[in-house]
Parts: sequence; structure tokens; C-alpha cells
Amino acid sequence: MDYLAERTGLMDASGIRKVFALAAKLKDPVNFSIGQPDFDVPEPVKEAAIEAIRKGKNSYSQTAGVAEVVACLKEKAKSDYGWDNSQLMLTDGVSGGLLLAFMALINPGDEVIMSDPYFVIYKHIINVLGGKCVFVDTYPDFRLTPEKVGDAVSDRTKLIILNSPANPTGVVYSADEVKKIAEIARQKNIIILSDEIYDVFSYDEKCPSVGSYYDKALILNGFSKTSGMTGWRIGYATCTEKLAPLMEKMMMIQQYTFVCAPTPFQLSVPAALAFDMTPYVDSYRAKRDRMLEGLGGSFEITKPGGAFYMFVKVPEKYPNATEFVKTAIENNILVIPGNVFSEQDTHFRISYATSDAKIEQGIEILNHLA
Repeated sequence: MDYLAERTGLMDASGIRKVFALAAKLKDPVNFSIGQPDFDVPEPVKEAAIEAIRKGKNSYSQTAGVAEVVACLKEKAKSDYGWDNSQLMLTDGVSGGLLLAFMALINPGDEVIMSDPYFVIYKHIINVLGGKCVFVDTYPDFRLTPEKVGDAVSDRTKLIILNSPANPTGVVYSADEVKKIAEIARQKNIIILSDEIYDVFSYDEKCPSVGSYYDKALILNGFSKTSGMTGWRIGYATCTEKLAPLMEKMMMIQQYTFVCAPTPFQLSVPAALAFDMTPYVDSYRAKRDRMLEGLGGSFEITKPGGAFYMFVKVPEKYPNATEFVKTAIENNILVIPGNVFSEQDTHFRISYATSDAKIEQGIEILNHLA
């Protein structure tokens, strides 16, 4: 197909979509593949969006977002990171924010440091833009240590990506790790992009943000996971005045692409911030603990500290994770092979964002496959 742009060949079809295609004929499978909460948007948050729609708040907003919502999120940034005058814009989910940031930052040949395993979008968009992914091997415990980051830095390093709590591993970086990585970036004048979409789902301790330690951090966050609104596409990007030119260019690119985040859903943000998510977080902590208890005797698992994933080592009787996943699908359970998120294919990702009944059923099947 010589009419296609060459850059399209730099991306493979999502491995998650491939799993869905294999599983299309399954009836009522145990679905440990989907990366979204199994709860609905809380009622007060729905009502805020509905009210906005009924009041006719259905037009474009300013590129950066509705002024009152931007102001609300700036207050959150001040509380979270101590930033007095943050730069902030609403984005079409964190994925939209990632695309804007990468487009505004990455030139061909620029190096971007990230952990391996990594969130799937990072690699493919960086490749499309001509950047070079510098993968830091974090197996077997998935810690992105300052020593490993320091060793990966070169004269071409443009960006360091942090993702904590992490997809696909669920690892939460310690405050000491984050501080020391920030110090490396400060010494080398490197921007840190911190993807914090799962920050509320941190089960054993508060998830530290690099925004508290570094004034050249770009923080991406949103409400898809926290409030169960994956389809509403509401995220935001924020930074200090030191990165104001970056934010300006991200807004310019948004102006010519996404235009703005969906206006009525932007107006649900204050209600989402006010809603107490503690019972939901407690429920997911219990799901994590049950998965660890149920599978720990059969599988090698690094305990996840957050998000709603665990990255599980494939039993030795299987040649790789891809073959394990094929067998799992034949047994009516959906999981994702590790090579979707990694340069290795030794693990598989479980999402435990599902019902307790499905968790029990899935534990039984996986133990049988081990």
C-alpha cells in the first residue's frame, strides 16, 4: 500500500486489540484485559455533566479549557505540588496530552528515557515522531532506579518519562527514587514528563509526584480512571512558569487538532474533585490483595502498589507470554502478553478491574494453567 505514509509502518496494531480479536467468539469470558474501572461515573459527577448539557454548555471552550475549570485545577496543582502560578490546560484524556507533549518536544533523533515495561502509547508515538526510545530494563522488580536512569542519560536525551503508579506493573515509585531522578534531570537540564493518571489508586502509601521536587516537570493527569469516565476524555497538563513555552506550543497544537476537551464534561471536573473516592480505592485494594493471595502460590508476582494491574511472570513450561495468552484465551480468560508493553515477552498483564466473582473465576483458571 504505497499510498500510506511511511510513519504508519512504525506502529504495530495494539496487542490489546489483537487479544480482543482472538476473543471475539468467547461467551462471557473472564476479562482481565481491559484497562478501565468496572464502576460507573459517580452520580454527582454525571449530574454535573447533564446540567451543563441542559444549560447549553455544548460549544467549543477556549483551547486551554473552561476558565473556571482551569482555575479549579490550578488550585489542585498548588495543593499537590506547591506551585503558585502553574500553567494548565485541559486535554482530551491523558493520551491526548501525551500526543501534544511529544509533538511539542521531540525532534528526530532525540532520546526519551523510559522504563521497560512501559505504557504502550509512549513507544509508538515517539517512533512516529522520529525519536529514539531508550528503554531502562527494570526487571524483575520493575523499579526505575536513579542509577539506571543516570546510566541511560546521553547528550541526546530530551525527556525522561515517569509513570507512577505504573501501567502495566502497578509499581509505585518511592519519594527517594523520584527525588533522585529529579536531581539527575536538574543537573542535566532535562524535562521530566510524569504520567500520573492512576495517582488516586495508590494502596500502601501516598504516591509521590515529581512535581513536588522539580520545576521542569510536565504533569499529566485526568479523570478517566479516578472517576470511571474513560469515554468522556477529560485530562489535563500542568507545569510551572519555567515550562510556559512548552505549554504554549501544546495549546497551539491542540488548537489545530483536538480544538478543546469536551466542554460539558470539563464542567463535571469540580464535582469529580469533590467526590470521595475512598470506598472505590478500598475496594480495589481488596481486589489486589485477593489476586495476590489467590495466585501467589502458582505464579511469580511483584506486589503492585497502585493502579489496577499486576505484571505476572509466565510459568516456565510456556515458551513465552504470547503462547501463554493463546492458551489462556482457549480457557476463556483474557490477559495481555508482555510484549505489548515491553521489549521482552516473559510476563503477562492482569487488570483486576472487574467483579469479585470474575476474580475468583479467573484465579481458578489461571492456577489450572500454571
